[in-house]
Amino acid sequence: MLFDIEVKISLKSGMLNPEATTIERSLELLGYDVNNVKTVEIIKFQMEGEDREAIRDNVTDMCERLLCNPVIHDYKINVIPQNMACGK
Repeated sequence: MLFDIEVKISLKSGMLNPEATTIERSLELLGYDVNNVKTVEIIKFQMEGEDREAIRDNVTDMCERLLCNPVIHDYKINVIPQNMACGK
């Protein structure tokens, strides 16, 4: 079975986010009233397998070893069977 994988990576609360700060300041300079701007990186890919939990465990390992730094990042994993994915 084919699974669509989506990993959302964000900085943990309290970590400095210069990109978000720059975006917030720039939007304010353009006249927009915004607060608490945050940035999130989304990584999407597909994996083949029969067991959804085994796929999730593999993706968790990927996150811990390569995709993010668990010391400064939080991440959320979404594993969707291909036949249940929206817009397909």
